[in-house]
Amino acid sequence: MPIVSSDEEPLILVDELDRVIGSRSKLACHKGNGVLHRAFSVFLFSDDGDVLLQRRSQEKLLWPGFWSNACCSHPRVGEELLEAVHRRMAQELGVSTAVEFAYKFTYHAQFDNVGSEHELCSVWLGRVDVASVVPNSNEISEVQWISSEGLSQALIASPDDYTPWLRMEWSRLVQEFSGRLP
Repeated sequence: MPIVSSDEEPLILVDELDRVIGSRSKLACHKGNGVLHRAFSVFLFSDDGDVLLQRRSQEKLLWPGFWSNACCSHPRVGEELLEAVHRRMAQELGVSTAVEFAYKFTYHAQFDNVGSEHELCSVWLGRVDVASVVPNSNEISEVQWISSEGLSQALIASPDDYTPWLRMEWSRLVQEFSGRLP
């Protein structure tokens, strides 16, 4: 499987209004308290309405081995957000599918003393054929499909098994966007 990102990859720095203010390496953006940068998060659903989850590779700097949503990453400098979403779904999951924008939000989450995420994150929704998903083992250690209700229950029962952005995003999707979920 190809390696699809590096610590030296430049990320897009933004202000609270999502205006570009520069760029910095991925590693520098995630060290210490982090620097606000543009990101995206994708939730993919099967035809039966199940949600695709990925367990992050143990090689990840932040939240290694934690369960997260189908795909989350960063657009590259000069790359449109939707283009980045499609690029990364293909790189991480081997899929190409239509997605629709749901909302964006800013969050900050610290991972022990290793570093943090400080992102202005756009959340996207899509559907995918279960059989088409081919995880990139450099990014993902395993995948699972879970019902929406099952995910909500798992996040309550074992919140520390999941990335903080998944917990925040799923809560808002269920509360404010349930009509757009399968």
